[in-house]
Amino acid sequence: MDLPELQENEDKSSILKNRIRKNYRHIRKWAKRTETNCFRIYDRDIKEYPLAIDFYNGRFCVHHFASHDDSSEPFLEEVTSILCSLFGVNSENIYWKKRIKRERLEQYEKLDKEEDFFEVFEYGVRFWINLKDYLDTGLFLDHRETRQLVAAQASGKRLLNLFAYTCSFSIHAAMQGASFTTSVDMSNSYTRWGIENFVLNNLSLENNEVIRADVLQFLENPKSELYDVIVIDPPTISRSKKMVGMFDVQKDHLALITNAKKWLAPGGTLFFSTNSRQFKLDESIQAKEITNKTIPFDFHNKKIHRCWQIQGD
Repeated sequence: MDLPELQENEDKSSILKNRIRKNYRHIRKWAKRTETNCFRIYDRDIKEYPLAIDFYNGRFCVHHFASHDDSSEPFLEEVTSILCSLFGVNSENIYWKKRIKRERLEQYEKLDKEEDFFEVFEYGVRFWINLKDYLDTGLFLDHRETRQLVAAQASGKRLLNLFAYTCSFSIHAAMQGASFTTSVDMSNSYTRWGIENFVLNNLSLENNEVIRADVLQFLENPKSELYDVIVIDPPTISRSKKMVGMFDVQKDHLALITNAKKWLAPGGTLFFSTNSRQFKLDESIQAKEITNKTIPFDFHNKKIHRCWQIQGD
């Protein structure tokens, strides 16, 4: 697995360039050792540059955290120039994502239809990434270590992945020897994407089922078999037309976790995570917070998500 060498030059005047250079040098050693070529190389380290920059196998996803929809900031061209200079890439390899503070009920829509997918590695596991068609890329990098924890727990066991997105939790679990995985998500696009991720890793779909369904309705169905590990990483808010009503993680998490625990085998483990900054876990839930174990070292924003471990009865 190749990772680019930095294109060294004498220009030390840019504080942003210096920071990206320093971060990448540190991360690159770890990435080569762990067979990982997708990670964060800048995480809003400098106040004047409200950006997060993710590296995906030679391409760059630049998240711009803006207070309003304005692309006129002078640093846009500067950042592009810095990345091209440091990594020897063309501007076509740099993808900008505007992260505007949105209204509470506003949904993210599909951005394009180019179907420009390419492969990355995370701890030796392969995933399809798309930097053009969606605001999100197909892999939430902040849950890289959470996926490792879940997969280790699931070895030789049955895993249920709710709000599965592109099935990354399930795929890591299957690669580490889970006996069976079930991934549930409401989106046609994401379930198809998840199936392609299983195929990419030569994993049997007979032992790794992907179900397109409303998670809340799915949990109401009669249980055929229980699961040893359940992972729940829901959206903060969802008002999809495919759902009955609106999902709000703060209002609905108690019922969600309560219903999911009915699917948990005795002595099993449930992982629950959210990226809602205002979230408060219901006091009636017996849970151990494990957030510190799940934040990757390349994420300097330690509030990117929170995570809890809940033991079954």
